[in-house]
Amino acid sequence: MFKNTKAISSFSTNDVEKAKEFYGNTLGLEVKEGQMGMLHIQASNGNEIMVYPKPNHEPASFTVLNFPVDNVDKTVDELSAKGIKFEHYDMGENMKTDAKGIMRGDGKGPDIAWFKDPAGNILSVLEERNN
Repeated sequence: MFKNTKAISSFSTNDVEKAKEFYGNTLGLEVKEGQMGMLHIQASNGNEIMVYPKPNHEPASFTVLNFPVDNVDKTVDELSAKGIKFEHYDMGENMKTDAKGIMRGDGKGPDIAWFKDPAGNILSVLEERNN
């Protein structure tokens, strides 16, 4: 039924202007304003992400958006220089970040680092590996 349907991801924000600034200027994504205050963010793979206003917004307690990158260390450094703070987790050996906020996959998974958008939604950068 959905084999040829282009799926669209969406999540909410409590401040559309801050979201527009963050996704457009800080992260450098193409952001367009849509109907009813929605933002349409274009990913380089052609997929669209919708961010919609929600007055009683509550941040997701899980990752809502992942950005695959070639080098997670370099990306964390560049985003940190733009003022982005990375999350630090210590939930045992399966989920522990280093001083930079990067969880090292050590061959079991990708190197990944989590950060939040202005509305508190959790995003990540994860290193693509060509195995």
